[in-house]
Order: sequence, then structure tokens, then C-alpha cells
Amino acid sequence: MFTLSGRRMDSMRKNEGPEEGDGLTGSNRLVGTRVVVVGFAGAGKSTLSRSLAARTGLPLIHLDLEYWKPGWTHPSEEEWREKQRGLVAGDAWILDGNYVETLDLLLDRANTIVLIDTPWWRCAARSFRRGLRRPPGTEMPEGCEDSFIHRLRDEWGLVGAAFRDRGREAQQVRAIVSKHGQPPTLYVMRSKRDAAEFLRAVK
Repeated sequence: MFTLSGRRMDSMRKNEGPEEGDGLTGSNRLVGTRVVVVGFAGAGKSTLSRSLAARTGLPLIHLDLEYWKPGWTHPSEEEWREKQRGLVAGDAWILDGNYVETLDLLLDRANTIVLIDTPWWRCAARSFRRGLRRPPGTEMPEGCEDSFIHRLRDEWGLVGAAFRDRGREAQQVRAIVSKHGQPPTLYVMRSKRDAAEFLRAVK
């Protein structure tokens, strides 16, 4: 079962849900209206985020589409932080990405953090497959071409990165959230079954 800050979801339903009169109804009562989905590359962030957006009606923002400048150019650190401040300025969104170094900006605005703690070997396998063939319907950042060589280099580079990380990034996310002044609700999912259970609860 997916966990809520180390406890079962059932206890949250009974004791920690949004208060009456908070303006949230239906699906948004479980997650709020500002949700960040984080996890290592290949963890399943985009898949979960799209399903969550379909259930809640919240607009979905993929950070990878916002990060890259034309020609696969990196923004400066300050450019990227300023861009994210603008992205989370609204009152309703689901945002997915793997940018732990700027997670502090998102925590200031988020109601909920969804951490997908997928085993490293599964992330590596997905990156390996994506290097050979990008999943159908994948969006590309504006002005960035999907070349086979570029994709192979990036995705297969993530295979080694997943092995070297082996869950450390998930631990880092937990530490950052726990140290935040007013930490948002944190859900942790480790499998497709956890994700499916979470989505069933969002109704």
C-alpha cells in the first residue's frame, strides 16, 4: 500500500483530510489543488500525472517541457528558478518533474507531494527502452528536435545514473520535505499497484 508520511492512507481519511468549508470538493479533497509529482527518471511520473489530471481536472505542467530552451539549451540557474516561480504562482496545477535542486520553490506553494519511489532497476529498464524508441505521443520542448542519437545518449546515460542513485534521490526528497517549515502532505508510491490504489482513492 502506498504510504502517507509513513502511515496508512486510511488514517489520513479519518483524521487528516481537508477541513469542512475549505472549498475543496470531490477528487480534490484528497490531494488539494497544487500537486507536485516527483521521482527518478523512468519512475512513472508522467503516466501518474496524466491520470491524476484526468481525474481531478487540474491543469498539468511537465517541467521537462518548460526547462529546455530551443536547441536543447540549458537555462541559467536563476532563469530556471524564476520560470518555476511563475509556473506555481497559480492556484490550481499538477506539476511533474525531477528537479530536486529547486524543490524548495515548489514546497512553498504545494498542497501535496507525490513521491514515486520506483526500484532503480525498473527506472533503468524503462530508460533503456526509451533510448531505442520514445513512447508514442511524447511531447518535445519547443524548438528541440527528437534525434535518435540525442535520445540514445540521454536515456542510456540514465541507466547508469539509476544504478548509481539506487534510491538516494528519494531519500533526499523525503529529507527536504520533512525539513520544510510547513511541509505539504507527502504520499510515497513504490509500485504500479500503489499508484492504482492512489488513483482509485482520488474520486
